[in-house]
Amino acid sequence: MSLIDKLQKRYATKKFDASRKLSDEQLDDLLSAVQLSPSSFGLQSYKILVVEDPEIRRQLREAAHGQTQITDASQVIVFASETNIDESLVGKYVDNIANTRHIGRQHLAGFENAMVGTVNHLSEDQKIAWSHKQAYIALGVLLTAAAEMGIDACPMEGFEAGKFDAILGLKEKGLTVSVIAPIGFHAADDDYSHLPKVRRPKEELFIHV
Repeated sequence: MSLIDKLQKRYATKKFDASRKLSDEQLDDLLSAVQLSPSSFGLQSYKILVVEDPEIRRQLREAAHGQTQITDASQVIVFASETNIDESLVGKYVDNIANTRHIGRQHLAGFENAMVGTVNHLSEDQKIAWSHKQAYIALGVLLTAAAEMGIDACPMEGFEAGKFDAILGLKEKGLTVSVIAPIGFHAADDDYSHLPKVRRPKEELFIHV
């Protein structure tokens, strides 16, 4: 089955089979795909929580208007933006580049200055909004990789962000929630799994210039 066929089959799963869990290998492969997500400058100004604890998930479900995906899925993936996007974060990234590619750090000064200039030009609210956008790119990779692997997922914005931050202790970690995605396998009686996908036709969606 091609990737297009698998994307035709994927959908925002409304009801997960609580008895089915991802294997350790499946979870690791999925997270490896997300680790490789593109982001502006490659900075990846977010972190990703893999939530499995039943009690925490029960609390998160209450903060997500009772949506059962939170407690029934195999795991809940939480994308959280860094709230301290500054020269220190950029510096750690440049250190990683230098170590990974065996490049003298002095050769990366121009790139580092460009990143610092961009970050310093933004207000604190703009930094977090920018970081949220990067997290959504990673979400897209998660959804695509999950479809390729035959894993179901449900991207979700329907939750109280402040309560999620409190339950997960994100403020203390210098983070704030961006978006979430429960992952697992759909229940056999999830009616949405059988519906044909509805999308705008190509002639309406795409503009060739």
